[in-house]
Amino acid sequence: MKKFIVLIPLLLLTIFGFAQSRYISSTTKKIVYARDGGRCQCCGSSVNLEYDHIKPYSCGGSSDRSNIQLLCLKCNRSKSNSCFCKLHDRKVGVDCCDGKTSSVRSSGVSRTGSAQQCSGTTQKGARCRNRTTNASGRCYRH
Repeated sequence: MKKFIVLIPLLLLTIFGFAQSRYISSTTKKIVYARDGGRCQCCGSSVNLEYDHIKPYSCGGSSDRSNIQLLCLKCNRSKSNSCFCKLHDRKVGVDCCDGKTSSVRSSGVSRTGSAQQCSGTTQKGARCRNRTTNASGRCYRH
């Protein structure tokens, strides 16, 4: 009986948790791939493609086909949790958490003053993961 009491809430949590997951079904992937022509929606590349949430999942974006697009690995990493591909200076999504398109200065920092990912690199050559509000676009380490 105790196992049954523990199993029911666990089962319900699994069912409702799946509905809120970032999982993209294979059907949705096929539809998005065909719709986007098998090309990155930013640079047009057909290599290293990934499925990207137009409105970031972390900001409430869903995993339905209207919120998914194809981006290459570089553009998707550059976009990160925003709507702007910093590599190609293009808008490729909806701004995080407010539903408006972002306005970005040439320095890559949002005019709203919200924290952005640092544009610096680590000693190993990887992109810095710190966030900054500095106008230079770099954190205190750079």
